[in-house]
Amino acid sequence: MLEFLLWTVVILILAGSCLLGYALRVRQMHIWIGESIRRSVSRKPKICSEPIHIFVAITDHFEPAWQRPSYEQECTRVETWVRRYPVIAAKHRDADGRHPQHTFFYPEEEYRPEHLDKLAQLCKAGFGDVEIHLHHDHDTAAGLREKLLRFKMTLHERHGLLHRNDQTGEIEYGFIHGNWALDNARKDGKWCGVNNELIVLRETGCYADFTMPSAPSDTQTRKINSIYYAVDDPLCPKSHDNGTEVEVGKAPAGDLMIIQGPLALNWASRKWGILPRIENGELSSENPPTPERIDRWIRQHIHVKGQPHWIFVKLHTHGAQEQNFDVLLGQPMDAMLFYLETAYNDGQRYQLHYVTAREMYTLIRAAERDIGGSLINLSEVDSLGLVSSQKTTIHSL
Repeated sequence: MLEFLLWTVVILILAGSCLLGYALRVRQMHIWIGESIRRSVSRKPKICSEPIHIFVAITDHFEPAWQRPSYEQECTRVETWVRRYPVIAAKHRDADGRHPQHTFFYPEEEYRPEHLDKLAQLCKAGFGDVEIHLHHDHDTAAGLREKLLRFKMTLHERHGLLHRNDQTGEIEYGFIHGNWALDNARKDGKWCGVNNELIVLRETGCYADFTMPSAPSDTQTRKINSIYYAVDDPLCPKSHDNGTEVEVGKAPAGDLMIIQGPLALNWASRKWGILPRIENGELSSENPPTPERIDRWIRQHIHVKGQPHWIFVKLHTHGAQEQNFDVLLGQPMDAMLFYLETAYNDGQRYQLHYVTAREMYTLIRAAERDIGGSLINLSEVDSLGLVSSQKTTIHSL
């Protein structure tokens, strides 16, 4: 009888191990689970008496032509945002009195001037910004360069979008790669084709990439919950798999800054009641924001090395998809913003700041340069050659 029980235990352990291994592979968790464990057991920096500043940016893979709808449906998708987003955003303010900021990463291959004109009006009203998104396949470095240069000039010259660097005069942009395949990162080689993509992005004026995290895709990097510089190896794909963390007092050390959103295991929500689900900072109908998720995002403590009191929370969504409208433009988003403003904006322990993707980058560069004090004016930061003029003030930093 005892021998039977022992064999039963052994079989259960082996079965559980096989099930866990299978689940890790299917969800591509084997890529980053080791780093997640290492970070979870590492010692967090001590918290001083000064407030923790929470910077929240929502980056939207905004695709009006998703699933190739009719032209009328494209227009309805854009019009829905132009009409409904100011209503919900106007109800909320951060520690600086600013409304929530929404950054629309618009696909180059879906360009329609009428859509961009409407988004530009929304941004000029103070509700966000527009940056560049791109889906491409079996591309070349020359083809990629042509697309990016042409599109950024169109956005800037025709629609008054993007920003010109005051020091270099170059028009700069933030970037999200379609299908998560930054730097040809997919194992099957689809949806990119350019192994030196990070170099092309930098040379065409990209200031930072906002693609990650991409889990459960196989494009997910080993490095997680980080802000870092990646060095491109033109002979190999997925050069951003690792890199050098942005650090206070140190100069940039790579081809392109990678600004990641939160990635963690969600033990509160388990598949089959056993395996934790993946928390990747997505806002959607399947993953609506909750107080528990918000707390988990902030606990990942994404920050510039040496400045632990500035926490950067980059979220992502696909805002032009109808199934996400009720979450992003309705009660779930309203509740998310209310929770952020009550739990993380007491003025003593926390101060909340809504920022665009570009403003997040600006503040990261400011931390890197060890610029601080009671007031940061982003246009003053620009004068140091970090980014172009923003005319936005972030108080009480």
